[in-house]
Amino acid sequence: MNAVILAVLIMLVLSLLRVNVVLALVAGALAGGLAGGLSIDKTIEVFSNGLGGSAEVALSYALLGGFALAISATGLPNLLVEWVLDKVGKEGESKGKTLSKALIVFSILVMSIFSQNLIPIHIAFIPILIPPLLKVMNELQIDRRLIASVVTFGLTAPYILLPAGFGQIFHGILAENMENSGLAVEMADIPKAMLIPTAGMVAGLLAALFVYRKKRDYRPSELIETEKGNYSKKGIIFSLIAIAAALIVQLQLDSMIFGALTGIIVIYISGAIKWNEADQLLTEGMKMMAFIGFVMLAAFGFADVLKETGDVDSLVAQAAEVIGNNKSLAALLMLLVGLLVTMGIGSSFSTIPIIATIFVPLALEVGFSPMATIALVGTAAALGDAGSPASDSTLGPTAGLNADGQHNHIWDTCVPTFLHYNIPLILFGWLAAMIL
Repeated sequence: MNAVILAVLIMLVLSLLRVNVVLALVAGALAGGLAGGLSIDKTIEVFSNGLGGSAEVALSYALLGGFALAISATGLPNLLVEWVLDKVGKEGESKGKTLSKALIVFSILVMSIFSQNLIPIHIAFIPILIPPLLKVMNELQIDRRLIASVVTFGLTAPYILLPAGFGQIFHGILAENMENSGLAVEMADIPKAMLIPTAGMVAGLLAALFVYRKKRDYRPSELIETEKGNYSKKGIIFSLIAIAAALIVQLQLDSMIFGALTGIIVIYISGAIKWNEADQLLTEGMKMMAFIGFVMLAAFGFADVLKETGDVDSLVAQAAEVIGNNKSLAALLMLLVGLLVTMGIGSSFSTIPIIATIFVPLALEVGFSPMATIALVGTAAALGDAGSPASDSTLGPTAGLNADGQHNHIWDTCVPTFLHYNIPLILFGWLAAMIL
């Protein structure tokens, strides 16, 4: 069996059986390395060398976790809770809760979309925005699987469709690699070609809004427990200033590390939290985000092992051999191979160079139009970003929603997002290839 298929299957099966994702990634990497012809020593060496690639991400999330908990300690979450409950009391419980739920879901969706294009901070906003909102969500009994689906949509659909921010990077990589593989395309054509696949994700989002609309009970959040009204105007003002400062520095220096550090410094200087409590708060916040750091470390090692085996390229080549001149089968296999590759390496941006080299000439040979080829390669790369246990598009939502230990990464984030986005992407991507 191809080492990529074996490694990804082992990783996914173990994750679904509730084995810790880090252990699942290590086991999958070991199996993939051995199946790909690497010795045990070589597999361990490559895996270990790959760990350093995510050190910056791990440190970023640790600091953002500390920053998020410091923000919570200022009383901002309690203010949000009181505002929502006051709104419910004035408008009637049923109507008020419905409006509040809609407002929260819509606000999170908009912020997630903006994080890819208008304010390109990617997942850096999650540990700042989501943990303080958990108390409100608990009061309103919002199913966190819905929020995970909403955030993942906002993290993936915009860069697939819109040529701005991370979308400009994705479209640029797609255009460059397609040209290097024998098909020059206009950047302006990419959004047109990706419109149908993105429509599939919209359909998946609408399905999630319907499926997870029912109430779901969670125990009271234990992040920061304070009495009603136990916050100061000063604390709220400086928490908002800290959030703004963190985002500005993040954008200016292109560094989540220094963005989070800036926010923490503002909170420290303001006196919004006591100095003798600050160290404990930051430590607890770092613990809260430790999970995502370890998963990202293991994911980088996992991806490096798969690349070292050479079976990523052979998987693409083997699919090309099976296709022949069958356009319908060609479209389906290209999409499925893209899904496997991205699920394995955890990055749609890194998948494009791997698949474009063979898929572009193959698509032209089989008879796909340039627009259909764009849709195929773009969708094949995007597949798996949602739903992968090792993707930041799923790790980010989990990091925020599991801040109080009540949201499972696999069953509450990965499985819902896989079903709601990967399946529609395959169907609509195949449709785009057939009609464009």
